[in-house]
Amino acid sequence: MKLSLQEQLLKSGLVSAAKAKSVKSDKRKQTQQQRKNKIEVVDEAKELAQKAQAEKIERDRELNQLRQQQEEQKQQAAQIKQIVELNRLPRDAEGLAYNFTDNNKVKRLYVSEAMRDQIAQGRLAIVKLEANYEVVGAEAARKILFRDAASVIVFNEPNKSAEVPDDPYAAYQVPDDLIW
Repeated sequence: MKLSLQEQLLKSGLVSAAKAKSVKSDKRKQTQQQRKNKIEVVDEAKELAQKAQAEKIERDRELNQLRQQQEEQKQQAAQIKQIVELNRLPRDAEGLAYNFTDNNKVKRLYVSEAMRDQIAQGRLAIVKLEANYEVVGAEAARKILFRDAASVIVFNEPNKSAEVPDDPYAAYQVPDDLIW
């Protein structure tokens, strides 16, 4: 037969019979008072457990958010790598040197004269893939720029005056104020 904690304490001599009786009486009075006044007893252990659970949920949410951001960064890096690899143009090792800066350091890339002109006009761009520099078209550069602006090293804005106008005779038109 198992003894209750109170009985075990009495038997071992840690608590006197009078003390056990007064604790039992106080406990009975407290429960009667609660039933009579419909008062809820605040359970501190329960509140602490709920608070710890809420903190754990918040901490887990923050960790999940951090993991999700890291996963998105990996996906963006993979997308950029794929765009560059699919759209990179071959360089000419014996061509002209095109100088540009990356992190305040002057870098040099050898390209053909036509590619050099197109880079200057904004039709081509230079992007950084890991430790290498590649030349890609303007549309691919815009896609990369949308995902990570730091990967696009040189992307000149196309010069509107350098573009060929749609009307071949636009340069020869006479202004309206000179017509009789």
